[in-house]
Amino acid sequence: MSASVELLPFNRPHFSARAQDYIRESMSSGKTSGDGPFTHRCHELLQEQLGVGKVLLTTSCTHALEMSALLLDIEPGDEIIVPSFTFVSTVNAFVLRGAVPVFCDARPDTLNMDETLLEGLVTERTRAIVPVHYAGVGCEMESICATAASHGIPIVEDNAHGLYGTYDGAPLGTFGAMATQSFHETKNFSCGEGGALLLNDPALFERAEIIREKGTNRSRFFRGQVDKYTWVDVGSSYLLSDMLAALLCAQFEEHEEIQARREAIWSLSLIHI
Repeated sequence: MSASVELLPFNRPHFSARAQDYIRESMSSGKTSGDGPFTHRCHELLQEQLGVGKVLLTTSCTHALEMSALLLDIEPGDEIIVPSFTFVSTVNAFVLRGAVPVFCDARPDTLNMDETLLEGLVTERTRAIVPVHYAGVGCEMESICATAASHGIPIVEDNAHGLYGTYDGAPLGTFGAMATQSFHETKNFSCGEGGALLLNDPALFERAEIIREKGTNRSRFFRGQVDKYTWVDVGSSYLLSDMLAALLCAQFEEHEEIQARREAIWSLSLIHI
C-alpha cells in the first residue's frame, strides 16, 4: 500500500477580521458597485504607499493592460517588446489592438526580460516596452529605462507579481509611464479577481478615468466639473466592485504584516530543504 501524500495548497489568501468587518460595512452601505468609498480608500492608500500619481482599481490585471494599450493608442502593425517568458495577458492586451509582439529572451537567473538584448529589438515601429517583474523580482530597470528614454518609447510595467517589491530602493511600478497590478487569488494581495492601473504620467490621468468608465467623463461629473456626463472616447467597464475593494483595503493597510508572515513561511521552508 502506498503512503498517503498530503498536498500543499498553492496559495492561501489572507483574510483578516478587519477584512470581514470592511466587507460587512460595504454590504450594509448599499454601495457595492465600482468607485465607492472603499475603492477611493484603496486608491489613496496605494498612491501614498507607492508614491504614484494616480491609481485606478480594475476588474483584473488583464484589463489594466488593455487600458494601457488604449491609452497608448496602439494600432495594427505597431510593435510591442515583451519578455518571452510571461503570462498570455501581457501580450493579448496589445495583440487585441493589432500590435505585433516582439519577444525578448529571458535571463536564466531571474527569468526577467534580458535588458542587454533590448536595444537590438527596437525598430521605428516600437510603441512600448513591457517588462514583467517575474515572481516579484525587479527587472534591471536602470538599463531598460535608459534604452526606452533614448528612443522616446514608453514603458508599461507588468507588476502583477510585484506589489510592494522594490528595485534600487524604489517601488516596482513607479518606473514606467504606467504599471499594472493583479489581485487574483494567487497573488500576495487578493480579492479573488481584480487589478489596478498605476499612472506615473500626469498626461494620462484624465483619459484613463474616461476609458475605465466606458468612455464617459462620469468621474468629472461626480466631482462637479461638468453638469452632465457624456460619451467622449473609447472605453469599457473596468471598475472593480466596491465590496471587493473593501477586502483589498484591509490588506493594503496590513501589507507589512502579510509580507512578514509570508517571508517567515518561506524562511521556514528553507530550513527543511
